[in-house]
Amino acid sequence: MSFHLVASLMTPGHFRSAWRLPAADPAAHLDIDYYQRLARTADEAGIDAIFLGDSPAIGPDIARNPANGIDPLVLLGNLAAVTERVGVLITSSTTYNSPYNLARRFQALDIVTKGRAAVNLVTTYAPKAAANFGLAETPDKPTRYRRAHEFLQVVRDLWDGWEPGAILADKEAGRYADPDLIHETGHRGEFFEVAGPLPTPAGPQGHPVVVQAGGSEGGLRLGSALADVIFTVAQTRAKAVDFRDDIRARAVAAGRSADAVKVSLGVIVLVGEDEADAHARAEELYATLPFDDIARANLAVLGLGERDLDEPIRAEELPDIPVAEGGSAGFRVSTRALLAERPLSARELVRATAGVPGGGHRLVVGSAEQIADDLEAWWRARAADGFTIMYADTAVDFDRFAHQVVPILVERGLFRTATPGTTLRERLGLPLWERDRGPAAVDASA
Repeated sequence: MSFHLVASLMTPGHFRSAWRLPAADPAAHLDIDYYQRLARTADEAGIDAIFLGDSPAIGPDIARNPANGIDPLVLLGNLAAVTERVGVLITSSTTYNSPYNLARRFQALDIVTKGRAAVNLVTTYAPKAAANFGLAETPDKPTRYRRAHEFLQVVRDLWDGWEPGAILADKEAGRYADPDLIHETGHRGEFFEVAGPLPTPAGPQGHPVVVQAGGSEGGLRLGSALADVIFTVAQTRAKAVDFRDDIRARAVAAGRSADAVKVSLGVIVLVGEDEADAHARAEELYATLPFDDIARANLAVLGLGERDLDEPIRAEELPDIPVAEGGSAGFRVSTRALLAERPLSARELVRATAGVPGGGHRLVVGSAEQIADDLEAWWRARAADGFTIMYADTAVDFDRFAHQVVPILVERGLFRTATPGTTLRERLGLPLWERDRGPAAVDASA
């Protein structure tokens, strides 16, 4: 057995302030040549997929850091054309898309990439996004997740519209297709009315890979019932193990195999030429952050008032987790689990999470060997089925991970590199989605 690897293209890196480093290109996130180089590096290393997060609105920190930049469907479609085996995982919002358009685009991408397409579905909390789509306010979280559940059900029904053998291509009889094997979707629900079918049959994967990242109860129900991969966050190994066990149990309760859903754990890596170099680079990156501002934001997100930024925060001091409309529920839970394991000050939290206010993905700083040791230990503990690798400074750490860490993982038998001609679904060990499985019976309430 081995684990999967997905490589984030987030630029300048998951230290969003990495553009301030002397050698950094502040416009790299708009440079197609830069992204093509990263994609080819991932392809040559045999990494399973490349990934880009996205939001349909400029974030609140645009005054300090670059926005995501190029639309990921356009960008990763281009990158698929210059690579041969790496999958392309593209973030799309269920709140600000229609099921028909999304289903058609990703089926088309699966066809033209010969089975390398994947979609990361998010529900999007961002008031500016709502305004961009003519809405006075963002739908509340239960509504967003009910919509997402119905959205994904419709998408999967559209992908199932053509039965195998629908294309006859009978030249003598002049019959191209059998209409009896092409089915309308005929969906009428709370949010959507969709006739269907799509104009083309399924691609090589049957269904493109579906990734879901919600950490709230609504997100967990959606992901375990209808997604193929759950992208998650964990600052402690025990929390990661519990999360994976929970997802597998939920999948079984939804009528699926426990192995039908894979857990991909986000990890930020900073790869040094040796341990000393890694820690020196980390200090350079920390120096680019508005450290105290982020530390104060940590206190606010945790529900704490004014206090010394170097005073340790203990889990028992924290108020109950509010049901927040915005922000990541997974980040909040992960940060609280970390504080329960070892109290940290607001400033120490900044160092543990690459400067994401309120917490974020775990940061691992070390040599290539140390990074490989860390991933191996977490995987052997059954904390994840694989990892979404995120880079402290993408311009540096992407290459170092591909060229220095991946060979170690391959040598240890922990990672099997992708080969040309295999679909992303096959490489992730995912079964084909069963046609007419009837997932609509799953409870979608938040």
